[in-house]
Amino acid sequence: MRTIAHMSDLHFGRVRTEIVQALLADVAALSPTLVVISGDLTQRASRAQYEAAEAFLARMPVPWVAVPGNHDIPTLNPITRFTRPLSRFRRHVSRDAQPFWMDEEIAVCGINTARSWVWDWSHGRVSWSQMESVREAMRDVPPDRFRIVFAHHPFLPPPTAPGTRLVGRAVPALKALEEAGVEMLLAGHLHRAYTGDIMSHHTHVARSILVAQASTATSTRLRSEPNAYNLITIDGPSVIFEVRSWEGASFMPGLVTRFRRDGSRWIRVETDPGPGIAAG
Repeated sequence: MRTIAHMSDLHFGRVRTEIVQALLADVAALSPTLVVISGDLTQRASRAQYEAAEAFLARMPVPWVAVPGNHDIPTLNPITRFTRPLSRFRRHVSRDAQPFWMDEEIAVCGINTARSWVWDWSHGRVSWSQMESVREAMRDVPPDRFRIVFAHHPFLPPPTAPGTRLVGRAVPALKALEEAGVEMLLAGHLHRAYTGDIMSHHTHVARSILVAQASTATSTRLRSEPNAYNLITIDGPSVIFEVRSWEGASFMPGLVTRFRRDGSRWIRVETDPGPGIAAG
C-alpha cells in the first residue's frame, strides 16, 4: 500500500500563512509515501515568491516531486520569460522540471505542460518529445508497479463543465500514456477537486485511466471551493481518493471516492461525502 498527498496551485505570493502551516502539519501527521505538487507554486514567479516556495519545500517532512505551472513562468520580465522561463524554478524548486520517482510499488513521472511562447500560454501543452519521454521513462518500470503521471494542466474536464478547455495535444498525449501503461493522472490549474475515469470524456481512449484534479492548497484564489488537497491511497486493485479540506483551524477529511479495478476497467465503488458534508 502507498499513499500520495497530491497538492496543487500553492500560489506563494497570495497565500494565508496559517493554512501553509496547517498543511505542513497535516502532511507530517499523515506521513504519506510521497507528496506530488502539480504546479503553480508561485503567483508571479518572482524571486521572493520562489524563495517562499523553497522554504516551504525545505520543511516538507516526506519526499516530494513537483512540476511547474503557467504561473511559475515570469510574466513581468519578457527577456527571462522567453529565454530562461524555468530558471527560478530550477534554482529554487528542482533542477528537473520533469521528475521521475519510483519505489517497490509505484512509479511517478512528471510532465511540464507550462509554456512561455504559445499565445494561449495559460492553457499549457504537451510536446511530442514529452510524450516519448513518458514512454521511455515507463519502458523499464517493472510490470507490477502502479504507474502515475502528473502535470499542471487538466486532461479531464469537471463533470459540471464538460466544455472546459484541456491541455494542448491532450488526445495524442493520452495515446502515449496508454502505451506507457499509466493507471492514474494527477493535475491542477482549475482550482477544483474532482475524480473520474479518462474514458468518461475521451471516447477514443482504449485504456481506463483514473484522474484526480486538486483544488488550490494554500492560496486566496478560491473558486467556490475551500483550500484542499488530495490524499490518495493505492492498495492493490483499489484506489481511494480523500479530499482533505481546510475547515478554519486545520485540514479535515472530506469527500471520499473509491475505485476498484475490474478486469481492464476502473469502477467507482462508493462515494462518501465525509463528515459535515451533505450528500448531493
